[in-house]
Amino acid sequence: MTSLSVFFPAYNDAPSIAKLVEETFDVLRDRVADFEVIVVNDGSRDETAEVLDGLQKRHGDAFLVVTHPVNLGYGEALRSGFAAARKDFVFYTDGDGQYDVRELPKLLELMAPDVGLVNGFKLERHDPWHRIAIGNIYNRFARMVFRIRIRDIDCDFRLIRRALLSEMQLSSTSGTICVELVRKLEMSSSRVAEVGVRHYPRLHGRSQFFRLRSLLTTLYELAGLYVRLVVLRATK
Repeated sequence: MTSLSVFFPAYNDAPSIAKLVEETFDVLRDRVADFEVIVVNDGSRDETAEVLDGLQKRHGDAFLVVTHPVNLGYGEALRSGFAAARKDFVFYTDGDGQYDVRELPKLLELMAPDVGLVNGFKLERHDPWHRIAIGNIYNRFARMVFRIRIRDIDCDFRLIRRALLSEMQLSSTSGTICVELVRKLEMSSSRVAEVGVRHYPRLHGRSQFFRLRSLLTTLYELAGLYVRLVVLRATK
């Protein structure tokens, strides 16, 4: 691994983001010579900004904060993170602490010259039953309709070759960005690798994806993505 950007989209994640960032620095110091850690604060209304200020003072230039004055949505947060990343490879996961960043070395070990994406998949999902049910339906629907091959499109624990990101234009503003991102990466000439990772209960806050407005936005954007990615087969 020559160089690595790690970023976390965060929305009202003050209780979890500091531990996540500190564990990330511990992991990277031993494994990557050139790295940066980025947090995209997507209009948080809690103390996330204050926590990030303290982390920035502690870690200096190796830590970058990207701030959205208002909440723009998950897709916009990921796009800001990808735009801010400057290293050869990019890893991201969510700022709510449901994944363990100490499992990042599993992904690093699978990155090879012909691999463009290393994607995690949940060994067991720890969420309320209704979220598990909706998530399973969404995952199966998206994989079938968009002809996506990875087993868990809803697992935001991903390591990506940045050169591939530079070649594509992501347009989604909601959680559908994961469908758009993975579909375009699978349509590239690079290989995709997968590895199982642990998933933990959410201890703080609530998911933005499982709200009625977010679900309606997701359905609307999925319809547009289907036209561009499946009917027209756009790769960029």
